[in-house]
Amino acid sequence: MANQAKYIFVTGGVTSSLGKGIVASSLAKLLQARGFSVTIQKFDPYLNIDPGTLNPYEHGECYVTNDGAETDLDLGHYERYLNRPTSQANNVTTGRIYQHVIDKERRGDYLGKTVQIIPHITDEIKRRMLLLGEDGRYEIVITEIGGTVGDIEALPFIEAVRQLRWELGSRCVSVHLTLVPFLRATGELKTKPTQHSVKMLQESGVQPDILVCRAEHSLGEDVRRKLALFCNVTPDAVIESLDAQTIYEVPMLLRDQAMDQVVLRKLGLSAEGNPELNKWESFVANLLNPEREVRIGLIGKYVELKDSYKSISEALIHAGTEHRAKVQIEWIHSEELTPENAASHLEGLHGVLVAPGFGARGFEGKIEAVRIAREHGIPFLGICFGMQASVIEYARNVLGLQGANSSEVDPQTPHAVIDLMAGQKDITDKGGTMRLGACDCALEPGSKLAQLYGSELISERHRHRYEFNNAFRAELTAAGLQPVGINPQNDLVEIVTIPTHPWFVGVQFHPEYRSTVEAPHPLFTSFVEAALQHAHV
Repeated sequence: MANQAKYIFVTGGVTSSLGKGIVASSLAKLLQARGFSVTIQKFDPYLNIDPGTLNPYEHGECYVTNDGAETDLDLGHYERYLNRPTSQANNVTTGRIYQHVIDKERRGDYLGKTVQIIPHITDEIKRRMLLLGEDGRYEIVITEIGGTVGDIEALPFIEAVRQLRWELGSRCVSVHLTLVPFLRATGELKTKPTQHSVKMLQESGVQPDILVCRAEHSLGEDVRRKLALFCNVTPDAVIESLDAQTIYEVPMLLRDQAMDQVVLRKLGLSAEGNPELNKWESFVANLLNPEREVRIGLIGKYVELKDSYKSISEALIHAGTEHRAKVQIEWIHSEELTPENAASHLEGLHGVLVAPGFGARGFEGKIEAVRIAREHGIPFLGICFGMQASVIEYARNVLGLQGANSSEVDPQTPHAVIDLMAGQKDITDKGGTMRLGACDCALEPGSKLAQLYGSELISERHRHRYEFNNAFRAELTAAGLQPVGINPQNDLVEIVTIPTHPWFVGVQFHPEYRSTVEAPHPLFTSFVEAALQHAHV
């Protein structure tokens, strides 16, 4: 069947961090709520093959898909808004494009021809831009181009968009997100930055169909008409994007300006009726009108950059809203915690979450946070490295295994309760030892976890290398740390709990990746519920 999907390209100008991912996700939500099958993909103009090798300080969270792709954090927004999984195909970097083209050149696929940016790199970009629309699953594919117009590294992507606009004709639309700053000295919104941004895009051969303008104040009709006139768009295609109380308000704000209708008309699709957003609006209403508050400490080593834990903070918002509660996250740097001060740092918290983030820095602080939560009966959730910290803390302070540790942190530890498995130790390529993507987990029949999930066999996403060492399983179990989730393929421990504790769960996987607006993750909803109960003890 011929590819008849429609394509929407989202570019940004003036400055980064304007929220292209949120606008793309919100537009996708509106189109999905009208009954269209929609997906979103992100093209990032950096040379890394994927964000898996990037420091969280550089790029925020590395988001992992079911098929094990390490991707940009915007894919988390895509999934949270659309309630649909993404895949390897939804995130492409310049590095991956160049690697593919160079591999083809090395194999001789170009028959000795000179390999160039145009057409070879741009052809590969176009191939990947069209890929998701080719099998008939999606009627509309939204492509977000990372960076800003004018960046040297973004030029091949913009050129690919220019070519596709000619090739696809009325089957594609260009959306440009830009900034309309407010000058307090004169009390005016200034349109020149947007005009220059659009001019730069036009110089690359792309005329935007729709402008989305980030602004502190409403544009007003005069500013809209001026932007429409100077940027060659219709006045109804100038959409304002004001700062919202929550990112989850943005779909309604765009709907109120009929952005979805403008897009559909330009794509030649029916714009009749209204998007069905009742469930979404109910979620936002509960989020903005909480009946109570709960304080949860997030213990990590990247807390200066909160985007490093984006999926966790959003999962806590989803869970809190489910209980009509505001989750007040207390960001606590694990490097600051010591045996002497941990109790005072965690005082007044209703729940403790020890976050992922491997490496020795700040690890002892995470172990202290686990100890305080365990000893004081504070609801505790440990994720990935946080689960490993809980196992080590228990081995040291309950079992009495002095010096117990992960062999990653201390290769000389006498008690490697967290270790590489035998099959991993001879692999020198680190990527080869990483467990990435969705894995099955069998839950203990009749356990609280099985009740929470409503199933005894679940699937969750992983991103880690070291594992619970089964040589210590019997000893830890006898001492009260119960493994209640086991990988049925390789017998690895995925979940540990302390049945005598009010709520203590450590998970080797990343449940935050599966939490969406429409389907909050059961682990987070139960954790927040336990924290609310602890708040009233």
